Amino acid sequence: MKICALIPVYNHEHAVGMVVQQVLAQGLPCVLVDDGSDTPCRQVLEQLQAEYPEIVTLRRLPVNQGKGGAVLAGMQAAHEAGFTHALQIDADGQHDTGAIADFVAASRAEPAAVICGYPLYDASVPRARLYGRYATHVWVWINTLSLRIRDSMCGFRLYPLAATLAVAENGHIGRRMDFDTEILVRMDWAGIRIVNRPTRVHYPLDGVSHFDALHDNLRISLMHTRLFFGMLPRSPRLLWRLLRGEA
Repeated sequence: MKICALIPVYNHEHAVGMVVQQVLAQGLPCVLVDDGSDTPCRQVLEQLQAEYPEIVTLRRLPVNQGKGGAVLAGMQAAHEAGFTHALQIDADGQHDTGAIADFVAASRAEPAAVICGYPLYDASVPRARLYGRYATHVWVWINTLSLRIRDSMCGFRLYPLAATLAVAENGHIGRRMDFDTEILVRMDWAGIRIVNRPTRVHYPLDGVSHFDALHDNLRISLMHTRLFFGMLPRSPRLLWRLLRGEA
């Protein structure tokens, strides 16, 4: 196994340097994906690559693709560089880098699985965001006919790259805020095991969110609809997995 950290970045110039340093301190090289950031963030990313030329790779997208598009571009770059697994982590500092060792150990124990974080929130979490997640949780449980995915929206997870890219190539995967949920559901459909691990999540007071309440909620609603109709022909196999105890 050869594991890297994958960090999609869009105008997170104030937090990304700290995140990269913390990830490197955990022993993982970094693949940074600049998702069409403005000049201040581009300069910070260039400085990070110049400071750590052997262990930080920068992939630049000329036009903003959205979180999913950036993650998929980073996965492809990591795979081409010889990495077998990638730990996705957000650039805004909300994820606990101290959990990286636990996720890496879990992945080494089950290399074919996705190690997926489910959040343990502190008091900083916005209540509207916390409550809004439950609608997605219910739809994911419906669309997998199981409780195998405890939280599909946490962006802290460790992927087996070859399997993930194969799933992405063989089905429609959302390229923006719908990505995190859709890729997990489709990987579950493909029979890839999801290992749920707790991870602390903190929302910085000065954190930058790129969630568009109108357009991203619409994309997520369309995604759940698309997945529901994709689940129907798969339901006999999914029910069989449930009967076999794969809940």
